[in-house]
Amino acid sequence: MNIFLWVLQILLGVAFIGAGVTKATQPVEQLAKNMSWVPRYSKGTVRFIGAVEILGGLGLILPWATGIAPILTPIAACGLALIMLLAIGDHARAKEYPMIVVNLVLGALAVVIAIGRF
Repeated sequence: MNIFLWVLQILLGVAFIGAGVTKATQPVEQLAKNMSWVPRYSKGTVRFIGAVEILGGLGLILPWATGIAPILTPIAACGLALIMLLAIGDHARAKEYPMIVVNLVLGALAVVIAIGRF
């Protein structure tokens, strides 16, 4: 089970770090071409979401790997699951149903990590 959770933590952590770096560094106009939700939010909000995703992705990996405050790993997983829940609500309001599936999968993986590491 530990190996399974580590694989999930690394995969999900890298995915969120990558997505977060993109949102935190790319011009908002460029992001809007690939992410339909971006025009609905301010530049600051998009950057904030990116920063939170970077921190959450790091939180999935670093605390458990270093043994320093490992309780932060399941807390980060809960936070990322909450972000995915909020994203589901946003996509549902905009009738962007295919994106809901992606958010459901990512959120479910985060919940598995949270349950496994608590």
